[in-house]
Amino acid sequence: MKLSKILHVLSIIVGLVGIVTFASAILGGSDNLVFGVTKVDALLCAGILILIAIWLAVGTIHHMMLEKTGEII
Repeated sequence: MKLSKILHVLSIIVGLVGIVTFASAILGGSDNLVFGVTKVDALLCAGILILIAIWLAVGTIHHMMLEKTGEII
């Protein structure tokens, strides 16, 4: 399997986890806990996960361009 396909799948998985974490933090109950941590911590983690997904998507695009020119890493 090509590295760009692996990066693409990873970016989708991490992005979905970030969205689920964000949604559960926003729609969570009134006890201010989400997955055992505070809502603020959950929102910060969701933001970091979304940034990681964006970074993986940029890496995917980079590796796709390298694979087009034949520069396989």
